[in-house]
Amino acid sequence: MAELNLGKIGVLMGGPSTEREISFKSGNAVYEALRRQGIEAVSIDITTDNPEDNFGLITSFGIDCAFLALHGRFGEDGTIQELLERMGIPYTASGVQASKLAMDKIASRRLFIEAGLSVPLCLVLNRNTYTRSDTDKLKLPLPVVVKPASHGSSIGLSIVDRKEELSAAIEIAFRYDERILVEEYIRGREITVGILDEQALPVIEIMPHKRFFDYEAKYKAGLTEYIVPAVLASEVVTEAQRAGITAHRSLGCFGCSRVDMLLDERNRPFVLELNSIPGLTPTSLLPKAAKAAGIDFFQLCVTLIKLAYERTKAGLSR
Repeated sequence: MAELNLGKIGVLMGGPSTEREISFKSGNAVYEALRRQGIEAVSIDITTDNPEDNFGLITSFGIDCAFLALHGRFGEDGTIQELLERMGIPYTASGVQASKLAMDKIASRRLFIEAGLSVPLCLVLNRNTYTRSDTDKLKLPLPVVVKPASHGSSIGLSIVDRKEELSAAIEIAFRYDERILVEEYIRGREITVGILDEQALPVIEIMPHKRFFDYEAKYKAGLTEYIVPAVLASEVVTEAQRAGITAHRSLGCFGCSRVDMLLDERNRPFVLELNSIPGLTPTSLLPKAAKAAGIDFFQLCVTLIKLAYERTKAGLSR
């Protein structure tokens, strides 16, 4: 595979966030896929959020391009992206600003609304100003969804059915973030739309055996069924893909993303969030969607690397 001439690829994984374990799954899958095809690749375990320590670590490997398999804080919030730009190293997926926006569910939902997308109604709470009496201001009908503003993998997320459960759910969410969302619960079908190189991939329907697609349902085998592609009317698929592309572009994302949505009882898509570095094991959702489009896991990885080089060559930083 030398004709690909991809240079030396550093697969950055691990990281200091609560999603470190999941990041290793993504990173090792990418690393193994590249190595099996003869691509020069090294795995780089990021263990700290200290910029200078990471500068020294990454420099020591002498890489030509960074493949980002980091999830959560530091990996998806623009921090590692900013460091790599300072180092002049091309990297996969979105740039600094887009990464910051995607990681912040409050900021991203504002841009989704400005772009004309439907999002669940919500109340934003701040740890520094929150008092228990704030729950009395809740105008949303139960059940509601309570979640941190800047975490992935459904960490810290609760569905609240009774008002007496709300304070406990809020406290759980505040363990992970200074700001949280209390969000309208939309009954319907859960779907996701992957974006690759500015194109929407086939829609996937997510059918957890549990009540919702929580951390365990995401990562424990047998707890969730995936319908790829989703069995939906063509006009619903078109609208969901349109919403996915619009969400991706509204944040200025690049390379790839995954947009999670709910279809309400009238099959209208409501955007929940955008993942700027989706899970990247061969059984993760973005690779599943790519496979349904005829793109295998190795091809997906190579596409992202090529796009990283193209962005750097074009002088883009987003």
